[in-house]
Amino acid sequence: MGRQAKTVVVAFLFMTVPHLRAQWIKPQPAGAPRTADGKIDPRGPAPRTADGKPDLSGMWFSTIKFNTNLAAEFKGEVPMTAWAKALYEERRGNNSRDDPETYCLPAGVPRTTAAGALPSRIVQTPAMIVILHETKMLFRQIYMDGRTLQKDVNQNWMGYSTGSWDGDTLVVKTTGFNDKTWLDDVGHPHSEAMIVTERYRRPDYGQLLLEITIEDEKAYTRPWTVTQQLRLDPTGDLIEYACNENERDAKHIVGK
Repeated sequence: MGRQAKTVVVAFLFMTVPHLRAQWIKPQPAGAPRTADGKIDPRGPAPRTADGKPDLSGMWFSTIKFNTNLAAEFKGEVPMTAWAKALYEERRGNNSRDDPETYCLPAGVPRTTAAGALPSRIVQTPAMIVILHETKMLFRQIYMDGRTLQKDVNQNWMGYSTGSWDGDTLVVKTTGFNDKTWLDDVGHPHSEAMIVTERYRRPDYGQLLLEITIEDEKAYTRPWTVTQQLRLDPTGDLIEYACNENERDAKHIVGK
């Protein structure tokens, strides 16, 4: 290929790269509240489903940034047991080199939603609410059909979730965890006995308020609660997330 031809190819690539980043021609969401100038009004009323429940569907971002300390949202000292405090201090002492996120493993609950900078999409139906996380392409199934968890289950990274409505608040209880995930980036631990209760409330079109309660007799002397605010991206979409492919960072991790 001659120099002139190469120049044409390079110029073509530079011209087309911005267009390759776009996935879709994004339509405006139907039924969104509008301001006087026609823009989407995030302070407008929250939508409701056919059965009158608040519709939590949409693309949501946590207002917390990377490298977060979820427990910093707790007013006061997190009530860790001696076991949890020792493990937490060990993780702080070795610069969090054992963080499962570093090795492209699932972040777990509540970290994936509450302490992540990537979006999640909520898909709501009467029988099930699904949360699709862009991070590592994880998902959660929240069953709304009244089922209960069996006593002998396979513990997993994201747990097993059931939900119910308390007025206009969605209450989600998640159990059945393994003990491999961290609650946040700084390493607050939990055991397999952890129960996470989340309360989702959509006060207006553009925000979702999330209250998270952690119960774990092995790790904490009493339940503790933090609150988070999620914001809506009305025209956003999920994109593919690949973590393991061509990974070259782990070998450079410092710490004991």
